[in-house]
Amino acid sequence: MNRITSTFSVLKAQNKKALIPFITAGDPEPEMTVTLMHLLVQAGADIIELGVPFSDPMADGPTIQRSSERALYHHTGLKDVLTMVTEFRKTNTVTPVVLMGYANPIEARGYGNFAMAAKEAGVDGVLIVDYPPEECEEWVQQLEDQKIDPIFLLSPTTPKRRMEKVAKLAKGYVYYVSLKGVTGASHLDLVDVRNKLAEVRSLISIPIGVGFGIRDSVAARAVAELADAVVVGSRIIEEIENSTRSALLDNVNNLVKSLRAALDEINGTITSDSEC
Repeated sequence: MNRITSTFSVLKAQNKKALIPFITAGDPEPEMTVTLMHLLVQAGADIIELGVPFSDPMADGPTIQRSSERALYHHTGLKDVLTMVTEFRKTNTVTPVVLMGYANPIEARGYGNFAMAAKEAGVDGVLIVDYPPEECEEWVQQLEDQKIDPIFLLSPTTPKRRMEKVAKLAKGYVYYVSLKGVTGASHLDLVDVRNKLAEVRSLISIPIGVGFGIRDSVAARAVAELADAVVVGSRIIEEIENSTRSALLDNVNNLVKSLRAALDEINGTITSDSEC
């Protein structure tokens, strides 16, 4: 059982939902990424999604685009991201790390070379936005050979035939995009999410995480009532972007703790500092 499956199994036994924060590797500067990863765990993260900086992040809104620009300004590339995961693994061998990004850096390195390097670094899952499930059997096989979970996106407009294909390929969890648009949008419609997740669950048996449009603890709690995991990205990146250097870590810590507390309120559980 890998780290992602194990994490969801433990949470299910505790009747809890997973909190999956996203940050972009190298933002605001490379030296802070591993520190931020550890801070996310201490604040209550169950899985970390680590963005691989890319110059044309088509699924991302302005906030995450700017985070990629800051990371690229510091020349953060895929090799650096894997080095950051390796450093994180020196003291954390439990928390799953999922890389999220785009095809170009993977294509440049090659499926097999990337998969082996990711495994060696301690990566648990990979979500590549622009790899459609209909065209990536070889990609999935290379990941599975290294026991890395291939993770896929679903959206409000995903047709049933594509969901069926994802059901055959995906492992770990599926990331359901809760709205039409890019990251950072705010028009979250919980009725639509509820209805679509019912359809998704009829076809897909692995956990479902929901992201896009989750701006605060109220929205996080509402989504957690429907899904197995809550993914928060743009809101955390905003905190990084708008904080002074001296306040950045405290501000991110407080935000993630508030999200964790909101998820734990669903079942009346409270996560104290000593339990993070």
